[in-house]
Amino acid sequence: MSEKKLKLYGTNWCTKSANLRNYLQSIWMEFEDYNVETQPEADKTVRALYDGQLKFPTVTYGEHFLKNPSIKELDKFLEEHDLMT
Repeated sequence: MSEKKLKLYGTNWCTKSANLRNYLQSIWMEFEDYNVETQPEADKTVRALYDGQLKFPTVTYGEHFLKNPSIKELDKFLEEHDLMT
């Protein structure tokens, strides 16, 4: 998980996942979007972060991750990793 790309792990039906996805798109942030229900590798990645539990939405950047962040928490995460433009 050392690849330095912003990634969002969620589902299509989860409102919080959709809100984060829409927010990242609205600020023109480049990110990869993964569905933990339809993509087994995404499910496996998220479970590895949380001792086998599936928790979403999860945002990752390299080795760093956030579980179920608010927009304010996400902004802080993006700033900490110099991703804000």
